[in-house]
Amino acid sequence: MANVNQIVLIVGICVLVLIFLMGIIVKMYRKAGPNEALIVYGFRGPRVITGHGTVVFPMVENCRELSLELMSFDVAPQQDLYTNQGVAVTVEAVAQIKVRSDQPSILTAAEQFLSKNPQQREGLIRLVMEGHLRGIIGQLTVEQIVKEPEMMGERMRNTCAGDMSKMGLEVVSFTIKEVRDKNDYISNMGRPDIARIKRDADIAMATAERDTAIQRAVAARESAVATALADQERVIAQTASQARQAEAQRDMDIKKSQYAEQSRRQQATADKAYEIQTNIMQQQVIAEQVKIEQTEKEAQVKVQEAEILRREKELIATVLKPAEVERQRIETLASAEKARLTTEAEGRGSSIRVQGEAEASIIFQKGEAEAKAMNLKADAYQGWNQAAVVDKLLTNMADVVRAMCEPLSHVDKITVVSTGNDSSAGVHKVTGDMTKIAAQVPAIFEALSGMDIKSLMSNVQAIRQKPNGKE
Repeated sequence: MANVNQIVLIVGICVLVLIFLMGIIVKMYRKAGPNEALIVYGFRGPRVITGHGTVVFPMVENCRELSLELMSFDVAPQQDLYTNQGVAVTVEAVAQIKVRSDQPSILTAAEQFLSKNPQQREGLIRLVMEGHLRGIIGQLTVEQIVKEPEMMGERMRNTCAGDMSKMGLEVVSFTIKEVRDKNDYISNMGRPDIARIKRDADIAMATAERDTAIQRAVAARESAVATALADQERVIAQTASQARQAEAQRDMDIKKSQYAEQSRRQQATADKAYEIQTNIMQQQVIAEQVKIEQTEKEAQVKVQEAEILRREKELIATVLKPAEVERQRIETLASAEKARLTTEAEGRGSSIRVQGEAEASIIFQKGEAEAKAMNLKADAYQGWNQAAVVDKLLTNMADVVRAMCEPLSHVDKITVVSTGNDSSAGVHKVTGDMTKIAAQVPAIFEALSGMDIKSLMSNVQAIRQKPNGKE
């Protein structure tokens, strides 16, 4: 147990020693920031540390910080500075100074300023800068100082570079803030230029006014010429425009006339097509009506033919047969009467025979005349068939013509188009077409019945010319 305690104690002591050593090492390690340089001096000699750290052994080494930051201060000598013209001026400038970055310059600056505070350091630098500024002002004129401050700043930097380098410094920039004098030299320095500038300005103004007047006159002349040309071009353009408008109006009128003519032609064509279509439809209607009437007529003809056959048979049965029987009876009676009379005549003598023969001859002639009359009557009934047909045709002709013309009664408007070249065009064309339609009726009847109307009419005329056919 005692051994364990001893070991723990030894370990604790070692840890404490280690911590102590680490604390000492941390305290001995010094670091230089980016804006400073660490000057280490001691048994190893002076060293410059920038941007990193180093171990500084206590009691044998020591270190100091040197700022590398930019130093800005005014350079304004209290006494007057004289130019090479002997003019006393007061100059105020601003100088930007810093320690150079190389180790020799840092060591040199450390020798010069490490033991001085910033005010003392700036005072030393300002004295050097003011001396160089006095020398440079004495070499320049007031005009150069005022008008060429950049040149003066460049000469100041070049002049001070040697002395600043000996102190481990460099001049970053030197800028003139203000230059003034007590005798108003600077303010009067610009008067000749002002007068000259004013004179030049007056001359320039007069020249400008003259040039302006000339330019105005030239511009007015050019404007008048341009106005005249513009008016001329405007008149020409208006004339051309009016001509084009007249041409366009003429072309439009021509096109309107052409369109109107085409419209009239198309309307006429449409009306004619409508008329033709109407006629075609009328013809189709008439053809259908003719077919219907033909069917009706065929049925009527069949009925009439049957009626005629019936009447013929009836005539034969009621007229011809009785007439023939009557004729034969009369002839038989006449022959019997003749024979009787002959016999009586033979019995009475020749005179009575002659008288009987005469009476028998008269009776015979009377019967023969009656038989001929019956035959003529039969012939008349037989001819009555054609007369009836003709009468039927003539009676129904008006109905057929009326049916053919009936579609025209449904037409609301008839447009008659005449170009002036056709003498047959006009309203009388419609009536002429109706007359032609009526003239086609006989041909339709001939086509439907198969009978020649001229022959029928001639038969009727022949019947009228017969002795028994007179009215």
